[in-house]
Formats: sequence, C-alpha cells, structure tokens
Amino acid sequence: MLALNDRVFVFLGEVVDEISTAESLQFDFGTIRAATDNFSDSKKLGQGGFGAVYMGQLSNGQEIAVKRLSQNSSQGELEFKNEVMLLARLQHRNLVRLLGFCLEGVEQLLIYEFMPNSSLDQFIFDPLKRANLNWDRRHKIIMGVARGMLYLHEDSRLRIIHRDLKASNILLDSDMNPKISDFGMARLFELDQTRAETNRIVGTYGYMAPEYVIHGTFSVKSDVFSFGVLVLEIVSGQKNTFYHMGDDIEALIGYVWKNWREGSISNIIDPSISSGSSTEIARCIHIGLLCVQEDVASRPTMTSVLLMLNSHSVSLQVPSRPALFMHSGIEFDMHRSKSNQLSKNEAFMIEPYPQ
Repeated sequence: MLALNDRVFVFLGEVVDEISTAESLQFDFGTIRAATDNFSDSKKLGQGGFGAVYMGQLSNGQEIAVKRLSQNSSQGELEFKNEVMLLARLQHRNLVRLLGFCLEGVEQLLIYEFMPNSSLDQFIFDPLKRANLNWDRRHKIIMGVARGMLYLHEDSRLRIIHRDLKASNILLDSDMNPKISDFGMARLFELDQTRAETNRIVGTYGYMAPEYVIHGTFSVKSDVFSFGVLVLEIVSGQKNTFYHMGDDIEALIGYVWKNWREGSISNIIDPSISSGSSTEIARCIHIGLLCVQEDVASRPTMTSVLLMLNSHSVSLQVPSRPALFMHSGIEFDMHRSKSNQLSKNEAFMIEPYPQ
C-alpha cells in the first residue's frame, strides 16, 4: 500500500515545482472533520456528480467549503487529480481559490474558499431571489465570468478548456462577485493547440456545444458556446430547457433567437429587471447569440467577447442561426451518432438539465 507521502507525490508530481512543498496545501483529515462537525448534514451545501460539498470553519475562524469525493465514484480519483493539478496553478479573482486538499485512506477532500452566496443558479432561477439581481449585478456577473474564461483560455500560463461552464458552477462571494468553480472535467491544451476530440463526453445538456455532443470535438469555442447560454439565462432568468411545441422541441436559445429576429427584445428580458440600460441589455443578448452560433468558426473568442462587452463602440456582427436542437429526433440522433463511435468500455457521461 502507498504511504500518504507517496500518494501525494503520485497525485501532485506534475505540479510539485509550482508550490514550495506539497505539504503547504495538505490538510489533516481530523482538522477537516472537526471543521465540518464530522460532515454533518446540517453543514451540507449541496450534492454533485462526484460527491458532496460541506461548509466548515477552521480553528482560526476561517470559513471553508469542502468537496468530499464519493468513494464509489469511478471517476473520483481522476477528477481529484485534475482539479488539484489545475487549481494549484491558477490564480484569478474570478476563479474559486483552492486552499488545499486531504488524502487519507479512501478519503479525498478538496478545500476551497467559502462563497457565502452559494451559486448563480440559486438566484436567477428562483422566483423570489432573482429580484435581488438587478441589471447592474447581472452585468457585473457576466463581465466577471468573461474575465475568468479569458484568463483560462489566453492569459494564464496554461490553456484550460473548462467543459462544464454553467450557472451552478458560478459561485458568488459576499459582494456577488462571480467565481468559476468545478474544474474536475477541465482539459489542459497546449498553447498552440486549437481543438481536441474525446470519446468521453462529459457535461450538462443545454450548455454543451453541438459539435461536442455529436462528434466529441471540443475547443475554446465549446466554452464560448456555454458562456453564451449562460448570458442568455442571466438576461432572461430562464433555464435553457427543452420546451415541447407540437412535433418540435424548443429551447431557450430558440425562443431568444425567434424574438430577437422579430425585434421583440422585451419578451426575452426577465420581468424582475425593473431598471437598467436597455441598450446594454440588448447588446448582451446580441453577444450571447453570437456565442451560440451553430457554426464554430463564427463564434467569437473570449478576447473578442470581452472587447464587445467593454466597448459599445465596437460594432457587432449579425449572428447566424444558433444551434437550436429543435427537431423532435435530435436527442436520439445525438446519442446514436456518438454510440456508433464508442466501445462498451468507453464512458458517455452527460448530466440532464439542472433541476
């Protein structure tokens, strides 16, 4: 059996040169158990695909969030390694900060800074809480997420494709500043690499780009698609969920696209937004539609997105048709297309729309 220090080396060998010592990030299991009242249900913040998240408080008073990876998760060890590797290297005000980790026996814990306002989905999809998000706050969240994604794609020493950008993975601090979280599914690109393919499709329906779902191809433009969906959700207060319309299926993207083309912008905007620049709101909708275009090459980069968000003097192109997934057979076609490429031993992990 590997000793604890040996296991730490196995998991952190790739990043040992990035931190002074592995121990500088390592927490004692007893410390975290005490901080979370032995992982009490009263401290539980949520349950994800790879484990539960708990609130805790260290002896010095610092509040923390602890992700306890599920012991029966087939991907737990891989996700753990991935997240530690990436977050130990990444530092940005719009990325959640990793404070440390714990490996003891079967326990695998990730310790983060605590975000007192939970996640974005807890606000924008709640009929009562969404009223707390005026337009200025929503615009601030859009800008912060854009800066965080630009850092991942272009400005850090690495190039990171997040692959699971969605409202529940945007955490909010005490001032409602957004922080991108959950890097367990992220992929590291070479700086000159433009795209990659995978037989392991991971993510959440509604946020995944069509070329990723159907062909397993992902790139920075896949993340741009997810960002566009997120922007449209923030503006509308609605999930990008399928709506059955007779023989067709319509998602939020289709609804926004139809109303934007008809000039009915007011139908898109969340009614709880009582004030704000109508020009700025319409511009964000326009940018969101540019990001979700079906044609990968037509989608902007995050560099262009931030430029368009920052400067109203930058003219916007007319978006082409978005990836609507409107025809009734599309879900079957996507599964069939991908299943033809997969062996029985290859994973196909897609979460349903967030509830």
